[in-house]
Amino acid sequence: MPEVAALQVTADPAGVGVDAARLARIDRHFAGYVDDGRLPGWQVVVARHGQVVHSSVHGRRDVEAELPVEQDTLWRIYSMTKPITSVAALSMLEEGAFELNDPVSRFIPSFADVRVWAGGSSQSPRTVPATEPVRMWHLLSHTAGLTYGFMNAHPVDTIYRDHGFDFGTAHGLDLAACADAWAGLPLLFDPGTQWSYSVATDVLGRVLEVIAGKGLDQVLAERVLDPLGMSDTRWWVDTPDADRLAALYSPHPATGKAVRLDSVGQAALHAPVMLSGGGGLVSTAADYLRFTEMLRRGGELDGVRVLGPRTLAYASRNHLPGGADLTAFGSGQFSEVAYGGVGFGLGFAVTVDPTAGKTMSSPGEITWGGAASTAFWVDPVEDLVAIFLTQLLPSSTHPIRTQLRTLVHQALVD
Repeated sequence: MPEVAALQVTADPAGVGVDAARLARIDRHFAGYVDDGRLPGWQVVVARHGQVVHSSVHGRRDVEAELPVEQDTLWRIYSMTKPITSVAALSMLEEGAFELNDPVSRFIPSFADVRVWAGGSSQSPRTVPATEPVRMWHLLSHTAGLTYGFMNAHPVDTIYRDHGFDFGTAHGLDLAACADAWAGLPLLFDPGTQWSYSVATDVLGRVLEVIAGKGLDQVLAERVLDPLGMSDTRWWVDTPDADRLAALYSPHPATGKAVRLDSVGQAALHAPVMLSGGGGLVSTAADYLRFTEMLRRGGELDGVRVLGPRTLAYASRNHLPGGADLTAFGSGQFSEVAYGGVGFGLGFAVTVDPTAGKTMSSPGEITWGGAASTAFWVDPVEDLVAIFLTQLLPSSTHPIRTQLRTLVHQALVD
């Protein structure tokens, strides 16, 4: 496969079974989101059999400054950081650094005596000892019982917010301190008994730091970013590249039009105190394409192997007990992926039954998204990857992901 270093279309779509005229529907459809003010701008990339068949940008990365989206625009990828951290963890698993059944307390002692919510209120919770330790596979599969403060679905979410963990982390705490703080808060449920979107990947990042004896930034650089040549992926954007960073927006509650959200967006211009393996990276479409192509190719890109193919295949299976999907096993609601017919592996959502979710996809597809309405998927049946990048918070605002799937799949003609 040619090196994926840029975003130029590298093949005649017809040569890899894609109809170019049908691909053009993607741009027409999402241009409407920009034209009526729902999105500031976006970037989309589709590749099949390792060849880029569609690459387009539309709108502005900064509406107020009238700066257009460009091929090298930098985007906050938020939870699309999670698969990168998970791949780094899997590479350590391959080396025998831990086992999936290892208790997290082996690496973070504060997780030795976790307790589970049993009733009461956020101000006066009743808890009981967990019947099962939080294990490494629980972190990778989001079945640890941890949560996010911004979920707003349970009294434990309120407890997180009361401790400073809302959209972001308590002021001044580094990753080690955050992990210890989370260990002291009630779990939503006994580990392994439900699924809940959570800070689990942040805790995983702290485990990687302990194992490696170095910061998460070095761990991810050494194990994923540098080997894959993801030179534009970083934890914050400093002055020389600041104008490449897209501004962050949110929908106006009355009009639905995108309104600038600098109160949150400006954080990406400063070095973070806490390195968030669950949501801290900024990246480009070209860089993330390299990451997804590595996944599509079974752990290797341009002669560099990040994971063994069987490790990645194992991680891409549904690890929810009994083969359940997120409708049956999930706790609360989130918007990074559909629920029906979708399970969860070790770092990715996994499509089990495409018909259950009523969204065009293939069995075995791995996927995830980010809080600012970004998304990617890797489809092993169609040998396809797709990436959509924009900056609208929250990701539940518009059905971008399901619409994109339909628009991409309807263009496949072989």
